Amino acid sequence: MTEAAAAAVEEGKEADHHPYFRPKDAATLILVDRTATVPKVLVGKRHDKVVFMPGKFVFPGGRVDKSDNRVPVAAPIPKALEDNLMKGSPKITPSRARSLAIAAIREACEETGLCLGRKNDGKAPKLEGAWQAFTQAGLLPDPSGLYLIARAITPPGRVRRFDTRFFTADASAIAHRVEGVVHAEAELVELVWVDLGSKHLADAHPMTKNVLNELEKRLATGPLSHDAPVPFFHFYGNRMQKDVLGV
Repeated sequence: MTEAAAAAVEEGKEADHHPYFRPKDAATLILVDRTATVPKVLVGKRHDKVVFMPGKFVFPGGRVDKSDNRVPVAAPIPKALEDNLMKGSPKITPSRARSLAIAAIREACEETGLCLGRKNDGKAPKLEGAWQAFTQAGLLPDPSGLYLIARAITPPGRVRRFDTRFFTADASAIAHRVEGVVHAEAELVELVWVDLGSKHLADAHPMTKNVLNELEKRLATGPLSHDAPVPFFHFYGNRMQKDVLGV
């Protein structure tokens, strides 16, 4: 790798000879605590040595896994949430919409140790891998309390590109906490519940700020609803564009 190419990778951008990278489906979960006058959101500080947004405060999230659609759940995703996820282009299937919601829950549990689930009425099936924490707590993942806040696609010219759906859920949906997930050598080195507008968010990635602004506007109107417009951030002609899904 040339020095120029190495520098481009360090900056999170492609070198000129790299092929176009198709965005990978990803999901992010914004947990909100509304018990105080000013809502708080949960953010994690990324390790300084990771490639993507080192040292930044971010929401937990990551790529959709092939197994996400096969994981049994305590309740199905709401039909209105499914409809919102299926808006826009490229078209996706109901099973892909389900995978996006489940991925948000899985990533949050993996990165923060906070698991959104519900006790199963019968004997819960044994879950493996990333879902072991749910089995150990006698839970199944529960996507029924998720809301879609925004969708954003990383611009071209990046080593890693994601087509990310940003979900939110109330902190009361946290059913189990796994200790020791966040530490000095983990992907997230610190977790903080911060007021919307807090100084912790001043150095956040611009897209994180965009989504937080959308969330703040939604929360200001009262209880969350699936009927609210969902913004779609993407890039056209090297400029960011904000549309509304389904419009």
